[in-house]
Amino acid sequence: MTAASRPEPRPARRPEPPTETSGLTPADTAIAPAAIPHTSENAHAAHPSGHAMRALIASVLGYAMDGFDLLMLGFMLPAISADLHLSGGEAGSLVTWTLVGAVVGGIVFGLLSDRFGRVRVLTWTILVFAVFTGLCALSRGYADLLVYRTIAGIGLGGEFGIGMALVAEAWPAQLRARASSYVGLGWQVGVLAAALLTPWLLPVIGWRGMFAIGLLPAVVSFAVRRGVEEPELFVAHRARIAQAQAQMPAHERGAWLRALGLLVADARTARASVGVAVLCSVQNFGYYGLMIWLPAYLSKSFGYSLTKSGLWTAATVAGMALGIWLFGVAADRFGRRPAFLFYQVGAVVMVFVYAHLSTPFALLIGGAAMGVFVNGMIGGYGALISELYPTAARATAQNVLFNIGRAVGGFGPLAVGAMAARYSFTAALGMLAAIYVLDILATLFLIPERRGAALE
Repeated sequence: MTAASRPEPRPARRPEPPTETSGLTPADTAIAPAAIPHTSENAHAAHPSGHAMRALIASVLGYAMDGFDLLMLGFMLPAISADLHLSGGEAGSLVTWTLVGAVVGGIVFGLLSDRFGRVRVLTWTILVFAVFTGLCALSRGYADLLVYRTIAGIGLGGEFGIGMALVAEAWPAQLRARASSYVGLGWQVGVLAAALLTPWLLPVIGWRGMFAIGLLPAVVSFAVRRGVEEPELFVAHRARIAQAQAQMPAHERGAWLRALGLLVADARTARASVGVAVLCSVQNFGYYGLMIWLPAYLSKSFGYSLTKSGLWTAATVAGMALGIWLFGVAADRFGRRPAFLFYQVGAVVMVFVYAHLSTPFALLIGGAAMGVFVNGMIGGYGALISELYPTAARATAQNVLFNIGRAVGGFGPLAVGAMAARYSFTAALGMLAAIYVLDILATLFLIPERRGAALE
């Protein structure tokens, strides 16, 4: 073949730009950006980037402060009740209304995060939480303390979901569950610190001094804002939305408010949302019902001192931390559903067994084993929820669904307290064991497997 007859080489086809809408209208783009796939470079990386590590540290710190605050409150309830002359119902309601505030904060800050960015809104949640926790130190009675705790709960409610979305979008897909488990470990670090420090500090600085410590997270919020960037996935998503909104009539530009609708966009998504809400409700009901009353259970049933109760509670928390880490590893290797089912069966068995232990050594080891299963599942929610919903609704889904669970979980301490008063702590723990059967059913029939799926 001569040079003259040789066909001309075809020019290489240029890749489509990431803002291509593939025939969708601007309204479709704003409402359902999941139809425009985008995967960050880090999603296929073998190791997390520096940005991913900074995002993880910020999310872990935020969640650690939440854990410290709530367990600290459990230890302080007797002192607060004695000083402010609170009834048992009023004391328990401080926990319940903190969690009610968390539901409100979860919805509001989740929507704001999907609109304005993960990092910016995460700093807002930390500031709200820190300032109103500090104000609790100035409370003069039940009414103002209840208001401060509720508003602090609003800040608390936003931190979990935003941190999980931030980490899921920044970390490689094959490490996503492990990264989510690290955020869950942040809570346990805070709880462990509360279990070890509160019995030592409370007699020295009192409950007001303990609340004043809550102002320290305000410093963390400024460090987060300065040192962490928005995930590439979210930045690209916002660019697509901005381009689409530029072509919209002004009255249609509030499409970001429709993120809640994406949680029930179709039958499959609606089933998954119901399933996740059940999982989160059982998780929080069991966790708060157990951890708020565990010191009192050990004290009343076995005569443990405050310090000894703290040490035995710390053993349970250490088991929870181990369980969270193992869950992340298992969920990345075997899948989300198998890991959840294994832990749910373990929770049923171990809570029931713990209720029948009586010797100090058995309570110590049994508490650690129970902790592995009861709270280990927290290591999987961030990855599970992130893979079920698009970028336009990811933080909203994390916060709304998990904080629905917190709202239900807020009744855990009340239910356990009522069962213990009417029957016994053993009966109350048996009730907690039974609720994990709901978890098993929800996982089997409502939760799809999405291990390692590319985020949309």
